[in-house]
Amino acid sequence: MSKRRILDRSLMHMAARLHYVDGLSQRDVAKKLDISTASASRVLARAREEGVVQIKVADIFETDALGAKLAAALGLRAASVCESIRPHDMAYRVSELLREGDLPGSPVIAIGWGRTIKSVLMEGLPKLPGSSIVPCIGGMEETEPHFQINELVRLAAESTGGQAMFLHAPYLASKELRGVLERDPKSRRVFESWSKVDAAIFGIGSIAQAAYIETLHFGETNRARVVGDVARRYYDIEGIEVLWDGEEDLMAIPRLDMRRIPLSIGVAAGHDKADAILGAVRSGMVNALVTDSATASDLLASLNVSPDGQ
Repeated sequence: MSKRRILDRSLMHMAARLHYVDGLSQRDVAKKLDISTASASRVLARAREEGVVQIKVADIFETDALGAKLAAALGLRAASVCESIRPHDMAYRVSELLREGDLPGSPVIAIGWGRTIKSVLMEGLPKLPGSSIVPCIGGMEETEPHFQINELVRLAAESTGGQAMFLHAPYLASKELRGVLERDPKSRRVFESWSKVDAAIFGIGSIAQAAYIETLHFGETNRARVVGDVARRYYDIEGIEVLWDGEEDLMAIPRLDMRRIPLSIGVAAGHDKADAILGAVRSGMVNALVTDSATASDLLASLNVSPDGQ
């Protein structure tokens, strides 16, 4: 094989991975590879023609059956499985659960944070007239866009037509600051809403991806147990809470209130998320799930349940 041929196939592989696996648009693929958008389009077309990309249109009944099997195995209210991890597909499934969730009039919807949640909210949620959209955690000091909780709440309110309720607070607050916030009418309204949430959309964090984990102090024994978190509420694979020093200063919805939410949708996908998802479900903080087919199969395998029902 010629050197030019190797380079061409390498470019096709990189473009295909960015577009079909990572979900980047053709324009963003072009920027990443420093080529024109037209060239990116041609490279992706060649990748399909030469078999570098093999597109399979999944039977919707296959993913629906996988979701039903997963819900039964985990004791979930619902599990919705996408064939891919593309944001549009994940957002569609989240919206479907909200539409079918038998929500009351003027529901209170809690929003979590993370890359997956941000990508879902960018795609949009269904109209929920009269809804109140509340943050599940503070985050005023965060610099990463996917941790800017008030912006995520704004996005959710914009697409649902609901009223955004902002929390102008860091995710960790001293006793003095907490006292000030509890006296502030707008902040107090958010805190009071946490016990009244009708539905929530939470990201499920994997400990393998948590770059900030070293800044939290679990103690040596507890650190080894942690598999994931929901809004910085950590747990082990059995769903048992793992506390960290300073958690009492966390400005976030309490675990007890999370377990009371009628429809608490965890959104997570990826091979390294299986343990984190299992722990989140077993903790009771998540009672519905949106994930992809590969992760769903991993979860069923870990439970010794065959995906094909055999």
